[in-house]
Parts: sequence; structure tokens; C-alpha cells
Amino acid sequence: PVVKQNIIELLAHLKEAYGYEVCLHYVKLFPKVSMRAIYYNLKKGVLTGEFKVTKVKSESGDYSWGKQAERVYYALGPEARPLGNDNVRKYVEELANKKAAAEKIKDGK
Repeated sequence: PVVKQNIIELLAHLKEAYGYEVCLHYVKLFPKVSMRAIYYNLKKGVLTGEFKVTKVKSESGDYSWGKQAERVYYALGPEARPLGNDNVRKYVEELANKKAAAEKIKDGK
């Protein structure tokens, strides 16, 4: 339940993310867990209504396993109960600020 609740907190602020993206952010914020545990909790959360699959995209690239990767995007479902984790909020705000700063630099402003 702790891993799933942490994912709920993350998605409450990110709004939507694909599985690997959830993993990348999770390990920066919470005690280390396996990628398998995160994917398990995402799939279990879909069954319980805590998460919903918003889209599935097939990405082309040069991956170690081949030329295609499937990205399953998740968002909060109707049964999710975010508690309002301040550390997650601050982390996501920092991400947004860094992204905005990078865009300014890219645009030459």
C-alpha cells in the first residue's frame, strides 16, 4: 500500500505520466523499490480504480530490445485518495521551474 500511495501522490501533481517516467521520479523521492514493484502497483491500481490508463503510445527508437517501445500513460482514477505530500509538490514545482528555464534558454530569452 505504501508504494501505491506514493505513486498516487506523484500522479496527483504530475497529472499524467508513463510507467518508466513514474519510476524515474519515484526513486528520486521515496525509498528505493524495484521497477517491478512500481509497475505491479500501477497495474493493481488500474484494477482497483486508483489509476486509469489514459493512452498507450508506440514509440520508435533504438532500444536494447528492438525498434519499438510501448508507453502506457497513467493518471489518477476515481478511487485515488491523495494525501497531499509536500515533498512531492515541491519536487514537481522544481521540475516545472527547470523546464520553464530550459525553454527560455532554448528560445533565446
